[in-house]
Amino acid sequence: MDDDEVIRQLIAVNLNLEGFEVSTATDGQDCLDRVLDVMPDVITLDVMMPFLDGWTTAHRLRTEEATSHIKVVLITARAQDDDRTRGLGIGVDAYLTKPFDPAELIEVVRDLAVRGRGRS
Repeated sequence: MDDDEVIRQLIAVNLNLEGFEVSTATDGQDCLDRVLDVMPDVITLDVMMPFLDGWTTAHRLRTEEATSHIKVVLITARAQDDDRTRGLGIGVDAYLTKPFDPAELIEVVRDLAVRGRGRS
């Protein structure tokens, strides 16, 4: 989920081209409102979003039993060590900084999707 339509579409197109089924949301609250209907293997989140930021969204995903298993990737312009540490402390599975390499995004999502499907 990214509040920037261009970035959201870039992520969706790249993942679609690699065979992933993609559902998008406009912000963190939209993500949380829809996640149980979609039950994705992986969620990409921007940190800076209106209504509910990526930190809070990731934390809520992690603390709810029904969504705690979903792999989370933060994709953000916030590249400070403190930001990475905060994300990893919340329990995100990967952290990519903007501008990101679409090939790296695909590799990360593919790896996390495979690991997510292997859960018991």
